[in-house]
Amino acid sequence: MRTGSQPVVLGLPENPYPGIEGTTTWKASDALPPCAVGFVSGSMIFSCSMIDPGHPCVTISGSASFIGSPPPPGLSDEELSTYEQLRTFFATHVAYGLIAGTRPETLYGLADSPIALAAFMLDHGDGLGQPGLVQQVLEDRLEKPSDLTRDDILDNITLFWLTNTGVSSLRLYWEFKGAFFGAKGVTIPVGVSTFADEIYRVPRSWAEQAYPNLVYYNQHDRGGHFAAWEQPQLLSEDVRATFRSLR
Repeated sequence: MRTGSQPVVLGLPENPYPGIEGTTTWKASDALPPCAVGFVSGSMIFSCSMIDPGHPCVTISGSASFIGSPPPPGLSDEELSTYEQLRTFFATHVAYGLIAGTRPETLYGLADSPIALAAFMLDHGDGLGQPGLVQQVLEDRLEKPSDLTRDDILDNITLFWLTNTGVSSLRLYWEFKGAFFGAKGVTIPVGVSTFADEIYRVPRSWAEQAYPNLVYYNQHDRGGHFAAWEQPQLLSEDVRATFRSLR
């Protein structure tokens, strides 16, 4: 990627994706590029001290914050709204992750039936944008601008099906033993993008507590849990803005 005329080398650590299973596991000892971007589980990889705190890397994520229970006093309206989003997520949306993390063998239906795989991918409770945006695309009734198309959705499902990685791509939930959204005290430079239909919309005040060296923060009025898929232009602009601030 180039920010203006200056090239930037990106590392994109994530849970292994279909077709490349077993090839993308990152360890603390692995060499990293000058700049790194984490989406979804990639943000957990970075936030859980997978890199040296002194390493000059950058993370961008729409899933970066923490929560206490019960809610502490003195929350702003924005923070209280986010807390309620998280409470709803843990009460009604996280079951798929608990199954993947405790009984992954019971999900072999994803490898047996393309209908089961499609149903799981279209609606497995990943945020307000899923399956809402997918449903809007399939029914040709977008409420907000998005680059997502029917072909994108079909391509994504097909890639998992043809490579038989619908189950194995969930292994992060089995291997990860930390807390959801438990980042705090990460000292490397960080940029945070938060999207309107994410699992929760992280307030800047929470992002600053999780990432004291927050160099960039932006809120968007559209996009969801899979922002790189749904709003690639908005996200790429944020990546460029983050790196530009570190020149």
